Amino acid sequence: MRVAILAHERFPERAKTALGVLRYADHDVVAVLDRTADGRRVSDFVPDVQDAPIVAGMAELEPDAVDALLIGIAPIGGGFDETWRTDVRTALEYGCDVISGLHYFLAEDEEFARLAAEHDCELRDVRDPPPDLTVSDGVAGDVDAEIVLTVGTDCSVGKMTTTMELARDARAAGYDAAVIPTGQTGIVIEGWGTPVDRVISDFTAGAVESMIREMGDDHDYLFVEGQGSIVHPAYSAVTCGILHGSMADRLVLCHEADRESIHGYESFSLPSIPTYVDLYERLAEPVAPSRVVAGAINTAGLEDAAAREAVDDYADALGAPATDVLRFGTDDLLEVLVR
Repeated sequence: MRVAILAHERFPERAKTALGVLRYADHDVVAVLDRTADGRRVSDFVPDVQDAPIVAGMAELEPDAVDALLIGIAPIGGGFDETWRTDVRTALEYGCDVISGLHYFLAEDEEFARLAAEHDCELRDVRDPPPDLTVSDGVAGDVDAEIVLTVGTDCSVGKMTTTMELARDARAAGYDAAVIPTGQTGIVIEGWGTPVDRVISDFTAGAVESMIREMGDDHDYLFVEGQGSIVHPAYSAVTCGILHGSMADRLVLCHEADRESIHGYESFSLPSIPTYVDLYERLAEPVAPSRVVAGAINTAGLEDAAAREAVDDYADALGAPATDVLRFGTDDLLEVLVR
């Protein structure tokens, strides 16, 4: 599928859905829309993903050049920015589908719904959960697959990226591995999944358990995409739901180098790494004996020598193998995660 990705004024740092699609999805990215970077290319900012031109808006593209417009931004709160309306309107008038991971459902917008009907387009709101969810039965641990869950010290520290890299490299090494997508980016990449941050709180663990039961007897390893952080003042509930619903065998703690406070909530300092290990393991223990056996650290803002030092320091703090999965690969982690 040929897609354009909307990432206005946030590419690449605050457009993680856009980056995830560029790195992992099986789509032909025709262009990225970012009015502040018009005329440049993706490779000018991020060299190790699919390259594409960056243009000011959807109107810069030929009507028959794109099959779908993807909202590539996941702002806090998941709202729709009205400055994007022209691009969505143009995409629908071109006959393109529009894929969104926002909490604002495009299908419920009167203008977009009318245009989609007029031009025979689909408005796909991937954060709209299935209607038949229920509470957990506490049986995810009964599946044949080994379950690996990524957990985090904060939001946006690399849980989705770590999940995708581990699953991809495990498959490349000959293991039968699959991803359990729990967020909008993972769902767009994998083409299925449940957006757990949109699920009724009582059903969060059940939603994760349902996906694991669906896939767990068909694969040897399931890599579950984590969300939020157990200490996050806004998102800890979804983190706990995934932790208990997955009944993971092993945990990978994800962190960003030099981050000292919670993103968007800077008055809250991050605890020490050993504190996180203790919190996650103690919270999991009554449901499943999950253990933090490896760590992934995002060192994108550091030079090579400093990045290597950060990885070593992180491994020491964890008392477990650690790496930057994009910079240094996943071999050290897979040694303790797949056996």
